[in-house]
Amino acid sequence: MQFNKVMIALAITSSYSSASCWAQDISGQVTDANGKPVANAEVHIDKEKTHVFTNNDGYFVISNVNKGVAELHVSASKFNHFNQKITITEQDVSNLQIQLTPSVMEIIDVHATPLHSSTIESAQPVNVLSADELRMKQASTLGETLKNEVGVHSTYYGPVSSSPIIRGLDGPRVLISQNGLDVGDASRVGGDHAVSSETSTATQIEVLRGPATLFYGSGAIGGVVNVVDNRVPTSIDTTLEYLAQHHSVSDENEASFAVNTGQGQYAMHLDGFWRESNDYDIPGFANLEEDEAHDEHQEDHHREQEKGTLANSASNSSGFTVGASYLLENGYIGFSYGRLDREYGIPGHAHHDEEHDQKVEESEAHQEKVYADLTQNRIQMISDLNFEDKFLSRIATKFAYTDYQHQEIENGEVGTTFKNEASEARFDLYHQEWQGWSGAWTLHFKNSDFQAQGEEAFTPPSETTSFALGWLEEKHLSNNWLLQMGARVEHVTLTPNSTMDSHHHDEEHDEEEHDDHESLSLNEQSFNPISASLGLVWDYQPGYNLGMSLAFSQRAPSASELFSNGPHIGTNTFEVGALYQLHQQSDDIHTDIGTQNVDLESSYNIDLTWRKFEGDFGFIISTFYNHVSDYYYQQDTGFTIETGHEHDDEAIGADDEHEEDALPIFAYRQDDVKLYGVEAEFVYQVTKPLKLTVFSDYIRAKLDNGGNLPRIPPMRLGAQLNYQGEKVNSELSVSHYFNQHDIAAFETKTDGYTMVDANINYFLDGFGADTALFVKLANITDEDARVHSSYLKNIAPLPGRNIAVGIRGSF
Repeated sequence: MQFNKVMIALAITSSYSSASCWAQDISGQVTDANGKPVANAEVHIDKEKTHVFTNNDGYFVISNVNKGVAELHVSASKFNHFNQKITITEQDVSNLQIQLTPSVMEIIDVHATPLHSSTIESAQPVNVLSADELRMKQASTLGETLKNEVGVHSTYYGPVSSSPIIRGLDGPRVLISQNGLDVGDASRVGGDHAVSSETSTATQIEVLRGPATLFYGSGAIGGVVNVVDNRVPTSIDTTLEYLAQHHSVSDENEASFAVNTGQGQYAMHLDGFWRESNDYDIPGFANLEEDEAHDEHQEDHHREQEKGTLANSASNSSGFTVGASYLLENGYIGFSYGRLDREYGIPGHAHHDEEHDQKVEESEAHQEKVYADLTQNRIQMISDLNFEDKFLSRIATKFAYTDYQHQEIENGEVGTTFKNEASEARFDLYHQEWQGWSGAWTLHFKNSDFQAQGEEAFTPPSETTSFALGWLEEKHLSNNWLLQMGARVEHVTLTPNSTMDSHHHDEEHDEEEHDDHESLSLNEQSFNPISASLGLVWDYQPGYNLGMSLAFSQRAPSASELFSNGPHIGTNTFEVGALYQLHQQSDDIHTDIGTQNVDLESSYNIDLTWRKFEGDFGFIISTFYNHVSDYYYQQDTGFTIETGHEHDDEAIGADDEHEEDALPIFAYRQDDVKLYGVEAEFVYQVTKPLKLTVFSDYIRAKLDNGGNLPRIPPMRLGAQLNYQGEKVNSELSVSHYFNQHDIAAFETKTDGYTMVDANINYFLDGFGADTALFVKLANITDEDARVHSSYLKNIAPLPGRNIAVGIRGSF
C-alpha cells in the first residue's frame, strides 16, 4: 500500500512537467587572470542542472535556459570557483566575460545538499573525492577509500566490510547514500556487515562532516557519505570509462567499466565491476598473543599458523547497473536497476581442528570458515523538472526500492540470515527566488523492514518507518555574507515483529541444564526528532572566508540499539539493547525488559571553519564541539555468557577472565557525552608541477560522568607530495597515527604506526582521453598496524606491503 502511494505521487509529479518553456541561450568566454582562455572549464546553470564545457578558446554556449533568475557556476582545475546570478528574459544572454582566479585548492561542486554549494561555499566542512584522486584512492570498501580524508577514519572489519567513521561517529549516526538516497543495506547494524555501495563505478564521493539531519534525517546526526554515479543518466553524450588492476598483497584482480550514450531524447547507462581476492598478506602475526596462559610450545605453534596471512579475509564481488532517462526541455526523468553480489570472509572466525593441527608440518590445518554471502537488488528513480512563471521553480524527485540479503555461513551451513526490504521517496520542492531568498521544502518518506533469522539472530525482525518535513533557505545578505538556515521535523516508529528470548546463564553449571529462555514481549516505540541549524559564510576578503554552523539535531535510536538481545557472530559479542536490564544474582546472569524510558539522542553542535583558497598557498582549518545528551553506546559490562557456540574472544579485547567459549556482554546504555576536535589541511604549490599538502586531525570523546567512549580514532598527522607533469603524475604520502591511550573500560591501548604510500601515473597518447598506466604502492615499509577503531584490532592488522598495477582511461 505504501509503495502504491509513492508511485501515485511520482506520477502526479511527472505530470507537472507539462509547463510551457520559454528558453534562451547563454554564451560567453572563460579566461584566466592574464586573459588567456581556460579550456575544459565546467559551466552550468544550477536550477537547470545543465552542464557544458568550454572549448580550447574558452567559449561556451548553454542552450534552452528557462526564463527567470539563474545562477551561473564555472569551475576548472587549479582555479577558484565562480558564480554569478543572471536574469533570463526574452533575449539571449551573450558575450559574457568570466575571469577565473588561480587556486591551489581543488574546488568541487557538492551534490549531497538540495541547495547549491561547493567545498568552499558550505558553512560546514565537506570532503569530495573525484576524477583521478578518486581512482587512486579507490579501494574495495568505502571505509578504506575514504580513510585518508581529513576527519574521516575507518572501522576496518577486514578488507571488504569497513565503513567510514566521521569525527568519531559511525554506525546508525553516519548515513551512507547512493545519489542522495539511503543504500538500504545492513551496514549500520554491525561492523561486520559490508556497505553495499560500490566505489569503482562512482564518479564522485562526498563527505559532509557534522550533522546533516536537515537533508537526510536523524540517521545523519554524525554526517553523510554520498556516493555519486551516473546510473540515472542526464546526457546523450557517448563516453566509456574503464579500469583494470591487480594487487599483490591479496592476489586481487579487479575490472570495471561505465558506458553512457543516447539518441534524441533518450539517454542510457551501463556499468559493471568484478573483483576477486585471496587472504591478504600481513607483516607478522595476526594475533597479538595477549593470552599468556599458553605454554611456550603451544604459543610458538599458534604463531606459526598465523604468520604472514590473515585467514578468512578473501572475497569475491561483482555487480552491474543499467539505467535510462527521458530528457525533456525542462529536465529529465530516469530509472535504474542495480545488482550486487558479494561473498567475503569474516576474519577471526576460522576455527581450527586441534587434532589435525598437530600434523600442520605435513598438511595445512583444517579450518571451519565463516563467511558472508550478500545479494542486493536496487531500483532507483530520479526526476528533475524546472518551471517558469510558477511559485515552484523546480521539483526534484528521488525514489529507491532496495531488496537486501546477506547470510552468515559457517562450515557450509547458513547460521543467520539478515534481510532488509527498504523503500524511500524524497520530494524537494524549490520556490522561485523571493527578495533574495532561495529555498526548498523537503517531503521525505522511508520504510525499512529488517529481519535477522537463525541461531545467532541478535535482534528481532522489526519495521522502521519515518515521515519528515524539512525547510531550507539561504540568502546572500551582501557580496560577502551567505546565510543558510533550516528546520526539519520527523515522526519515526519502530515496530518489533516478534518476541525475543530472555537469556539466563549460570556460570557454575553447564548450559544444557541452566540456560533458560523466556519469551519477552516488545512494544512499538515512536519518536519525534526535531532538527534546526543556522549557518554563515563570510568572504571577509578575496580568497578567504569563515564558515560557522550552529545545529541542534535529534536522533531516534535504531532497532538494534533498542531490541538486540543475543549473540552477534560478526563482532564476537553478546549484544543487549537499551530496552533491557541486565541482572546478576550470585553467578546467574540474565536479561529482562527494563522499566527505564528510552529517549531521543540530542546533539548541540558548533562548527567553525577558516579557509584560504586563492594563490599558491591555501588552507582549511576546522574545529568542532558536539555535546550529545542521551547518547547511545555499547558498554562492555565485563560479564560473559555461554551460547553453545565457540568464538574467538580475543577479537574484541575481552578481559582476562572471559571464558574461552563464552561471549562478552556488550549492553547499550545512554549517557551524556562531549566530542570535540580540530581538523587542518595546508596546501602549498612549491613549483608549477610540485605541490605539498600537510594535514592533521584530532578527536576527543568523553562521557560526562567520567570515562571515554570506546574505539575513538587516534590523532593523525600526514603529508603528501604531488608531482604533475605533462605525461607523468606521482604522489608520495606519509601518515602517522599516534598512540591511543584515551580508552573506555575493558578496552586496550593501541600503539601508533606510520604508513608510507606512493603512486605514479603515466598517460598514454592516442588511446582516448586520460588513459594511464599506473602503479600504486601501499604500506611500503611493511608496517604492522592495528586500527584502534576496529573490533578486530587484536587479530586483524592492516595489510602488509602492496603493489598494485593497472590501466584506466576513457573515450
